[in-house]
Amino acid sequence: MQTGFCMLECGSVRSKNSKNICVKNLLDSCVSTIAFWSMGYAFAYGTEKDSDKNNDYMGHRGFFLAGNGYNNDGGQYAKWFFQWAFAATATSIVSGAVAERCGMTAYFIYAFILSGFVYPVVVYWVWCGEGWLSTGNTDPYFDTGVIDFAGSGVVHLTGGIAAFVGAAILGPRTGRFYTNSDDQTVIKEMPPHNSALQVLGTFILWLGWYAFNGGSTLQITGQGVTLARVCVTTTICASACSLTAVIIKAVLSGGEYDLGYAMNGVLAGLVSITAGCPVVEPWAALLIGIIGAFVYHLSSKLMLYLQIDDVVDAIAVHGFCGIWGVLAVGVFGSSKLVTEVYLSITGEFAKGWVYGGNGNLFGAGLVFIIVNILWTGGFMTLSFGLMSYFGILRVSQKEEEEGLDLSHHGGSAYNNDDKKETEMAFSWFGFGK
Repeated sequence: MQTGFCMLECGSVRSKNSKNICVKNLLDSCVSTIAFWSMGYAFAYGTEKDSDKNNDYMGHRGFFLAGNGYNNDGGQYAKWFFQWAFAATATSIVSGAVAERCGMTAYFIYAFILSGFVYPVVVYWVWCGEGWLSTGNTDPYFDTGVIDFAGSGVVHLTGGIAAFVGAAILGPRTGRFYTNSDDQTVIKEMPPHNSALQVLGTFILWLGWYAFNGGSTLQITGQGVTLARVCVTTTICASACSLTAVIIKAVLSGGEYDLGYAMNGVLAGLVSITAGCPVVEPWAALLIGIIGAFVYHLSSKLMLYLQIDDVVDAIAVHGFCGIWGVLAVGVFGSSKLVTEVYLSITGEFAKGWVYGGNGNLFGAGLVFIIVNILWTGGFMTLSFGLMSYFGILRVSQKEEEEGLDLSHHGGSAYNNDDKKETEMAFSWFGFGK
């Protein structure tokens, strides 16, 4: 997943910022590792065996994976490793939205805050059995809790909200939006520099999603049928969404088969099915993907209307399609499959609307979406706002115009000019010209 994000975003930016986006994607994985090990995992899953000592809102033990029940526990180590991958994914979603103008220091501060605290609290609500929105809670919200199997809301919506806040506070890239002589707002195209890298990243992400969704069964013993169904629904939804997105663009543009819509259509479909992949039938996955394409198109246009400069459409793909993914469970959740996968949800509550459900699944998902927007949006607004106030959020206009590769990383990622070769004198503490 991290490789996919890196390649997709690297190809999507202008060449003068390609090294910068690679550094951010590489190092935000490292930052999220330290943050999730030191505190994030404890906030997400740190509960006492005595349930009376726990609360509905966040964990409180297991910091640094230390303490009774954490040291040298293979089960906890395996769980930490799998959940860290999700935390790193939520963090990397933002990098593309704020690309080409966000400062390095601010980006790493954001990555630590999101993966160490904001995201883990959301995890606790939904995926920890003690969480107030969890299907495993002894008194689940709406009598169902929230079905978000692999994170349409927990991972993608959380990352999408943070991306929206970051891009809004940063402001657009210089020259992206301007007013012409007729007092009309003009959107300046800033095309990607390498389509091949974009497609490579998309395919890698698609492959990674099978571990993302399929791995969320957490075991293969007794879960083989569920795992197989997850892979089928994931594939169908991604394909349907991509095809629909390309058709939408072709119709609106007079026959142009747009590569960006094809790629983001795949990702929008993957996000849309992530919540409900084990509890919907293949035909429903097809419809979820088709609707997801319209959600992606409309939300992408909304960002342009609001003059939110999102370089890779992360807000539309992960944020808005994450919302749709959570709500789709309440529409298309099969009563048979919900009961099969979530043993605690039975009867009239275990149904989407198309199966005659009473709306509880949909209502629980809607409450989760609203609360997540308030929690993540509020905390990240404070974080990005403070960084902006202290002048570390955005690079200078000169650095932006030159490109962050030159100003932050010693030169271009593509060194094709032999005349730029320089001689360095050896030093134990560095190099000098």
